[in-house]
Amino acid sequence: MVIAAACGQPAPRTLDDESAAPSAHHDFAGRVATTETGLTLDGRTWFPAGFNSYQLGTDWAINVGCGAQVDLDEYFGKLPPRALTRFNLYSAFIVDKKTGRNNFSRLDAVFAAAKRHNQMILPVLTGSSGACENEKFKERSWYQSGWRTTEIAAAMTFDDWLSTAIKRWHDEPTLAGWEPVGEPEASNCGATGCAWQTRTCPANGAAVLRTFFDEIGQRIRAIDSKHPIFAGFVGGDQCGLTGGDYARVAASHGLDVLDYHDYSAGGAIAPGGSNLPARLTQARSLGKPLMVNEIGIEAGSCLPLDTRARQFTSKYESLRSVGVAGALLWAFVPDPRLDDCTFDIGYDDPAWQVVAHEIS
Repeated sequence: MVIAAACGQPAPRTLDDESAAPSAHHDFAGRVATTETGLTLDGRTWFPAGFNSYQLGTDWAINVGCGAQVDLDEYFGKLPPRALTRFNLYSAFIVDKKTGRNNFSRLDAVFAAAKRHNQMILPVLTGSSGACENEKFKERSWYQSGWRTTEIAAAMTFDDWLSTAIKRWHDEPTLAGWEPVGEPEASNCGATGCAWQTRTCPANGAAVLRTFFDEIGQRIRAIDSKHPIFAGFVGGDQCGLTGGDYARVAASHGLDVLDYHDYSAGGAIAPGGSNLPARLTQARSLGKPLMVNEIGIEAGSCLPLDTRARQFTSKYESLRSVGVAGALLWAFVPDPRLDDCTFDIGYDDPAWQVVAHEIS
């Protein structure tokens, strides 16, 4: 069920280029900490490489899932030491498809398997597209008030899920940090749908997102002050994050690690407005590290896997040279479609050797 967002919201405050960021430094007590340009793990410099593995929460015996079910021990056991896995920790995965009741066992199993294999994980608590949840795109009103009032799954609002998830897993030793929303933007659906080509962008989107992350960050830190908060930004011209708006939102005290998603290699069309040097300059001005948490290159029928692996290597070399704090590949799946042109990375893909080489 979807509950309409409250009406009569106060106008978002106006931000300007001189909006000062609170201190980018935070005395994290967990295993992962941040510097102005990078991350540390257990007190050592860490360049996290690894995969996006969004399907880890799928268990066909429990939930409706999202993609294929992954053997957790096989996946985490194959990863090299000090890798990082970004995955969807959505409330939809706790809905037992047989009883309709909340069943945390699969998501608990993800943390347990990561712990058995001493692997680090970065959970994403919801996504802007609604995929793998209620399939409803999160429009501007969601960031203003809907995150408190609109049910996503498991009879929970995002506010409910935020508190539930952080209270349940904040002491897990494998936790690298929290990403509240994957690819946020303050846009509205158009008359013909919610595809990116038809969305509209009302004014003051940066103020909407800045207020959202200020509030969300405060909510997270009230429960867990030990772990950094990741921005989840695409880094292009998404509504509220275009040009200088990226820095205005990134200045929030509720964000510690900034993001950029890179689909520019292999002939792919990068998201509009994508400009990594500009984003790195903004990150440096705020004293916050920037990670490229999605690198996607299509392969299979359109490109040999070993060619893509070499392109991944070149991409990593380029990102390291400009001072990116870490980078993850999009995306691991246990059942890659080798006869199609996709971003799929399976168990036998040479991209695994690239990741093993890049971690430090």
